[in-house]
Parts: sequence; C-alpha cells; structure tokens
Amino acid sequence: MQRTITSLSSLILSIILLIMGNAFLMTLLGLRLSIEEFSASVIGWILAFYSIGFVAGTLYAGRIIEKVGHIRAFAVFSAVLAASILIYPMAVEASLWGLLRALGGFVMAGLMIVMESWFSSKADNRNRASLFAIYQVIFFLSTAGGQVMIRVADPAGFIPFSLATILVVLALTPLSMTSRASPVITKGDRLSLTSLYRKSPVGTLGALIAGLLISAFYAMGPVYADRIGLDLGQLSNFMASAIVAAMLLAWPIGRLCDHFDRYRVMLVAAIVAGLCSLAAAFIGNLNMIALVLFVGLYMGISAAIYPIAVAITNDLMESHQVTAASTALLLSYGLGSIIGPLISALFMDILGPHGLFISNTLILGGLIVFIAFASKRRHPPVEQQEQYYTTTPEAALGLSELDPRNTEFEEQDDVDDGEVPEGTDGGETENEKNAPVS
Repeated sequence: MQRTITSLSSLILSIILLIMGNAFLMTLLGLRLSIEEFSASVIGWILAFYSIGFVAGTLYAGRIIEKVGHIRAFAVFSAVLAASILIYPMAVEASLWGLLRALGGFVMAGLMIVMESWFSSKADNRNRASLFAIYQVIFFLSTAGGQVMIRVADPAGFIPFSLATILVVLALTPLSMTSRASPVITKGDRLSLTSLYRKSPVGTLGALIAGLLISAFYAMGPVYADRIGLDLGQLSNFMASAIVAAMLLAWPIGRLCDHFDRYRVMLVAAIVAGLCSLAAAFIGNLNMIALVLFVGLYMGISAAIYPIAVAITNDLMESHQVTAASTALLLSYGLGSIIGPLISALFMDILGPHGLFISNTLILGGLIVFIAFASKRRHPPVEQQEQYYTTTPEAALGLSELDPRNTEFEEQDDVDDGEVPEGTDGGETENEKNAPVS
C-alpha cells in the first residue's frame, strides 16, 4: 500500500492544489458579491451557473479527454480555469460572472474526471477500499484548507483571485510530469432518473435534497456570514468547521448505517439536521461558538444524506448496476445543486440572512415526510444490506473502479505502473498510445 501511495504522490499533490484553489474561489466569489451589495437572488443565480456547468461537464467533458488524451485535456482545462479566475476582478458584472461560473464548472468537472480516473487506475481488490477512503480524506481536508485561505488577503482586491489562479496553475505541474500511462475512460451503462426513482425513490430524492442543501451552503454560506457581520477570520472558521465536521461525522454515521435500517438512519439524520439548521437560524451572530457548533452538525449530517442515499439505492441494485445507478444519483444531486442556491437566495431576500437556514429546514422537513411514507415500502433487512462507504458526489466522477461496491473490475489483475511511450506526451488517444492500467 505504501508503494501505491508513493506512486500516486504527484497526483495527490495536484488534487490537493486544485481542490484548495477551487474551494477558495467558491467562497471568495460569494463573499465578493456580497461586498459589492448584489441582492441574494442575483448572487444565487450567478453561483448556480457553476452547478449547471459542472453537470454539463460530467456529461460531455469526457469526450474531450478521449479525443486529445488526459494530459493535454488537463492542461487545456487548467488554462481555461486559470484564465477565467483572472477575469473576475476585471469587471464585477452579473452576466459575465454567471458565464464564467458555468465555464468554471464545466472545466472543473473535466479536471476531476482526469484526476480521479488516474487515481482509480491504481485500484485492485486488495487496496480499493483503502484508496477510496484516502481520496475522501484528501478531498475533505483540501476543501477545508481552501476556506482557511480566505483570511489571507482582502476579498475586495485582486490578490485573492491571483492566489486562486496560482493554485490552479501549480496543480498542473505535478500531474504533467508524471511518467504513468494514462488510464482509459470506461463507458458504463446508463440508467434514467425515472427508472432510478421507480427502483429507489428515497435514494433518488435523498441525492436531490443533498444537492440542494450542500450547494446552498457552499454558495450562500459566505454571503450569510458576511451579512451577519462576521469578520474574515470568523467567516473562515465558519466555513471550514462545517467541512471538517462532515469528515469527522462520516465514520460514525457509516457505522450506524451498517447496523441499523438505513431508511431510519436517513430519517433521524434529516430530523437532527433540520433541528440544527433551525437553531443556527435563531443563533446568528449572538454566539459564535454555538453558531459554529450547530452549523457544523447541520452540514456534517446533511453531507451524510448523499452516501446514505447511495447505500439505500445500491441495496436494491444488482452488482452490475452499481455504476449506472451511481451515475444517475450524481445527476439527481447535480440537479439539486442547481436549484439549491436559487431557493436559499430567494428566502434570504425575503427573510434576511437567516433565510438560508430557514429554507434548508423546510427542505429537510419535506424529506422527513417523504421518508416516513416511502420507508413503508419493502426494502432489504439490515442483515442483507451492502457494506456502507462514505461518498462525496463532487469526488465521484471518475471513481467507478475505485468504489469497493463495484464488482465490474474484480477480475482484473494488478499491473505495475506503465511508462508513457518515448517520444509522446501522453496526449494521443489512450487506445492508440497507452495501455490501460488497472
């Protein structure tokens, strides 16, 4: 395992830098728009375009990678993302920023596919679960690190955007210098949302609600923090603590999902998250410690709704359907992530900053009612449930081989790292220039 991690060190560094830069930018944009006194609804619309672009990227960016190769695609996506970041402070204009957000979401999806498919190419039956867990920890900590950076410079200036650009550009360096052969993007079966809903209504709606809640917090959380009067240090702690809480709560919630009925676990999680969200709405800036505590619990539990939805769905699927179901769940999450900022922004315009948590409480209330009725349907008993694995939707685009539940790749043998053929840059189509590594 240590040899595997060592061989992935350059890729891991690229992942850390890219995710930190992107997380930093997301918080920076929401804060900057609030400073510029845009209405919450306008901010919500601008930031929702990121999710639109990201969903489009999950569907179409793979075609670009297949055509030009992983390294060239990564270089193109990184260059476009870096250029778009530098454009933001040149003109703080709503329509321009919306277009830049959509473009950023598309290329970020492409970058994640490149890195995650490369990461998953090292998976075999012996290390798949460990690599899956390592990737999740890297993703959580890097995202939290991006929140901490918000205190480095004045968000009203140009410097923070330059720092985000530097991180994105530096992320290109380690991966571009790797000698590993590029992996092949595998095309799995597709499952429509309607088909998925018929098989797993709670799983499908759970993924949608998770997208609503998480995207609303990432997009409008900085706006909320700014408008209740938190300084940069407090805002940084406010955002980072929620992400760290999601990582810390993932294991205990996973243990509950392995020992109790998952419908009831999701129901209890939705109730507790709703209560914490309601508490955060009333606390505001009256007590910073209490606010961070309740928001951390709210986000930590809300982040668990998606992996619980995945687990509930996979319990109802045949082993060969896991990848198709996961793709459909990602689409459901993506649709929710588009809608989330719009709903929370509308409530913030009507009710003030606290509308962010009030809207989320109402959304969770709807999920609670739905689960209470849907859980009466027939579903597998606890002893027949598949093993639970923590999953973050943003970190699942290219990890189909890495997911321990996926049996499609179990018969593949472990192969040592390959070298990029001499005289090439890894930029040709993988089927022609590189041998698959699995």
